[in-house]
Amino acid sequence: GMSVLTLVRHGQASYMSEDYDRLSALGEEQSRKLGEFWVRHEIVFDVCFSGPARRHTRTVEIAGEAVREAGLPWPNVQIVAELDEFDAFRVARELTPLLIDCDPEIRRLNEEFFSNRHSPEAGRLLQKLFEAVSRSWCSGQYDIPDLESWAQFRARVQRAIDEIRQATSGGKNVALFTSGGVIAATVARVLDLSPERAIEFVWLTRNGSFSEFLFSGERFSMHSHNSIPHFDERRLLTYR
Repeated sequence: GMSVLTLVRHGQASYMSEDYDRLSALGEEQSRKLGEFWVRHEIVFDVCFSGPARRHTRTVEIAGEAVREAGLPWPNVQIVAELDEFDAFRVARELTPLLIDCDPEIRRLNEEFFSNRHSPEAGRLLQKLFEAVSRSWCSGQYDIPDLESWAQFRARVQRAIDEIRQATSGGKNVALFTSGGVIAATVARVLDLSPERAIEFVWLTRNGSFSEFLFSGERFSMHSHNSIPHFDERRLLTYR
């Protein structure tokens, strides 16, 4: 039978703080709402995987707790290192100086961020800069030795997902907790998107949302993306 792979993006992390890899209070609430949604709909997972980051494992922990508290079964979580996000901070740190020299738009965004870095706008401006730098990174024109390229990242995610598909075929319900990049790479693969189209899904994917994929043998297709039926208030809708 057809198996379902549900990719969950972690709850909101601590953006712009010293330690990004920690759920915010809102991120914890998003994770709990997700578990409660699965309880209401009696959705039970056979297998559960998580990326290695704390924001991934904490999202699983909270959602799983809500499921178990309601008396429904929740599988043991298997940590998969390959399901970690690409190193966005390193991409930004190493590529921005190179791009400032040859890309007037990135130079402008960088100056705008620096001159406003102590204002309430800082987070939004940093995000704009990061998106522009990421678009250049994913094109493959600026590959740097020892910095994972978009192509290498996609291949790493594909390997991990393929191993999971092989291990969970035959009508299994599989949950996988990870980051926006892993979801973007998987969407890109099933829809055959160019890197430039694919990278947009990194910041389109909402915190605590889920995207479903169907698989059986060679077949692998997208069933939903960015689903948030468990969020009934605007304040729960965050992207970073």
